[in-house]
Amino acid sequence: MKPRLILILLLLSAVLASANVALAQDKGSVDPKALPPLANPNDPKLEAKQLFARKVLPAAMPTRVVGFYSKGCIAGAQQMPINGDTWQVMRLSRNRNWGYPDLVALLKRLSAKAHKDAGWPGILIGDMGQPRGGPALSGHASHQIGLDADIWLTPMPQRRLSLAERDEMRATNVVAADGDDIDEGTWTPQHRRMLEAFAREPGVARIFVNPAIKRALCREAGPDRDWLTKIRPWWGHNYHFHIRLSCPYGQAECRSQALPPPGDGCGKELAWWFTPEAHRPSGGPGKPLLMTDLPAACARLAAAP
Repeated sequence: MKPRLILILLLLSAVLASANVALAQDKGSVDPKALPPLANPNDPKLEAKQLFARKVLPAAMPTRVVGFYSKGCIAGAQQMPINGDTWQVMRLSRNRNWGYPDLVALLKRLSAKAHKDAGWPGILIGDMGQPRGGPALSGHASHQIGLDADIWLTPMPQRRLSLAERDEMRATNVVAADGDDIDEGTWTPQHRRMLEAFAREPGVARIFVNPAIKRALCREAGPDRDWLTKIRPWWGHNYHFHIRLSCPYGQAECRSQALPPPGDGCGKELAWWFTPEAHRPSGGPGKPLLMTDLPAACARLAAAP
C-alpha cells in the first residue's frame, strides 16, 4: 500500500473516532446481557447515556419530541417492526429501532417506494433511536429525539435474516479504498435512485453520506438536481446513509436544524472534503452529556414509568 494512502487511512480513522460515528459494520450481540442497576441514578455527575440506555421501553406519556437531534429525548416513541415486505431491522440487540411515529411510517412507505421505483430489493434498517431517545452508550452523537435513522447500503436479501445474521452480518462498503470515489464494484445505479427517492421526501431535512458518495451523486444526477441539496457529506457513512427528519408539526419543544445552503452542494463545498484539512484529526470527542446538559423535561421523561 502506498505511504500516502496509509497516511490518509490513518487520519481518517482518527477523525471517525473523534466524530463518534457509528459504523454500520460494528457487530451486535447475539446474546445481549441486561445492564446492571445503577448504584445512584440520581447522581448529578452520572452520564445521561447510562440512564437512557437502561430504559428498554418508552415512557408512558403522550408523544413528545424534546430538544435537538444531539441533545434531547422523546416520549411516546414507536417501535419499528423488525420485518416487512420491503424492510428488515438489523442489530436488534441494541434495541435502537424506536422513533417518532412519522419516522416509522416514512421508513415503511419509502422502503416500498424504493423497491417499486428504484429497483431496490428492500432496505436494511440500522440504528434509529432508543425507546426514550437520549444519548446512547456507543456510536452516535445524534439519534436522540426519534427523528434519525441509518439505512444500510446493502440490498436486503430475498429471505428472512436470522437473529444471529442481523447482529453479525457485515454491511457493504461502497467507497473505494483511497476514499476519493465510490467503489465501482459495489456501487450501482439503484443506490443513486434509492437515495434520490429518500431525498425527494418533503419531511426529510438531511441525508448524510460519505463525501465520495456525494461526489458520485453529483456526477450521476440529471438536470433536475434540487434533491442534491439535502445530501450532505459527512465523515464515515461509507456503509450506510443517515436520514434526518424535520421537526414534526406541533412539537414546539423540538429544535430544528438550520436549512442546508442553497444549491446542489457539488462545487467548492464538496471539494473541501477531499483536502488534507478535511482528514486532519480533531481534538477528540467532547465530554459525555450529563442530565443537566439536556432539556429539563428529559430528566422527568427518563424517570417516568
